[in-house]
Amino acid sequence: MQHHKYIRFAAAMIVVMVCHAPCFADSRQTGTSQAIFAPSFSSLQVEVDGAPLAPPVIYLNTSDRITVKFDERADDMRYMRYDIVACDSDWRPSQLIESEYIDGFNDGYVTDYTLSSLTPTNYVHYEIQLPNDEIRITHPGNYLLRVFDEDDRDIPLLQARFYVVDPAVAIGAEVTSRTDINTNNAHQQLIINVQTDKIKNVENYFNEFKLVAIQNGRPDNAVLLTRPSRIDGHTLVYDHSRQLIFPAGNEYRRFETVSDKYPGMGVEHVIWDDTYPHYELYPADSRRYEPYLYDQTQYGRYTVRNDAVTDSDSQAKYCIVHFTLNEPQRIDGDYYIEGDLTGRRFSPDNRMIYNQQTQRYEASLLLKQGSYNYQYLFVPKGTQKGMTQPIEGDKYETVNQYTILVYHRGPMDRADSLIGAATVTSGI
Repeated sequence: MQHHKYIRFAAAMIVVMVCHAPCFADSRQTGTSQAIFAPSFSSLQVEVDGAPLAPPVIYLNTSDRITVKFDERADDMRYMRYDIVACDSDWRPSQLIESEYIDGFNDGYVTDYTLSSLTPTNYVHYEIQLPNDEIRITHPGNYLLRVFDEDDRDIPLLQARFYVVDPAVAIGAEVTSRTDINTNNAHQQLIINVQTDKIKNVENYFNEFKLVAIQNGRPDNAVLLTRPSRIDGHTLVYDHSRQLIFPAGNEYRRFETVSDKYPGMGVEHVIWDDTYPHYELYPADSRRYEPYLYDQTQYGRYTVRNDAVTDSDSQAKYCIVHFTLNEPQRIDGDYYIEGDLTGRRFSPDNRMIYNQQTQRYEASLLLKQGSYNYQYLFVPKGTQKGMTQPIEGDKYETVNQYTILVYHRGPMDRADSLIGAATVTSGI
């Protein structure tokens, strides 16, 4: 039976690639989400040099660098180019022209690559570091890196988000489980103060600043506030804001595929076919009614790693990871696997499918060997916002990481400037 399951997955992989073709052809309409559009590409990571598990935030006019990593499953390298797009706080492309946010040419070649070795599936590992000698960023804000085939600059192969800050404000933040809707129950609330006394010539404190709050890197429930709750001198105060109350969720689940010789954490079986090692995770149950249990996780991120090689980026194997969720079928929405391993998106690739024979939800992902965080989100039909409560539960004690971003836009400015960033963690 195991063998037949893996044959079915191989067939599904072919269908996925075919179905991606028309979507890929229309990808000039992809917007500014972080995503992979070409089916042969995978393992997209955006890392701060020296802090690979931190939010992708760097500071202007410093030695900070962002490294964007990805693979293409291919036998040889591809000639590719890249550019960056400046975006406002809501990720809409800004009105700035390239010379207003870049010193240099907004057209770079992808030259840092390594061919895989010691792997049954050939791939090429690529890295792009920003800023660099070709592209130097001069304006603080949100940025989208886009990668193209050299022969087609209209259709991106993938794109990645990151932030550049020019600090001009001090941010104070607190996370509390004593919220405006319940106390020590299922939610966490942010209370934020932003000191703006270093910014001169502010005409309207209520209209010139925006604040974004992101829980664990999730774009689906990120909050954008266009006005503070009140002003205290030069301080913007965001308190008693219903928008800053987040479902507390639960600690992320974990699994490890660092070896193909034995099952790692969260793995029940490791089985090989002709091409891939298959990792069957232990069947998952709802944690909704279980008591809270602390587990030190990385807020949905992952690390590529094979414990038997010297360079995991180019020597870790691609594998197929099988997920099962013991839940009755629902018709009012879908379950998705959420985390950096699925690009923080809700797509057919990471949607759980209900198996009428086994009476549970199942999904399989092609992933690189490593240590992974993930969770199951329920997405009601007609929405794009995931819910933790149905499967993971909402536990007020959960350790969540909140990224806070502050933007300024004066009356004569044509774009938002990112003037502050901070990270606050609940419960610790």
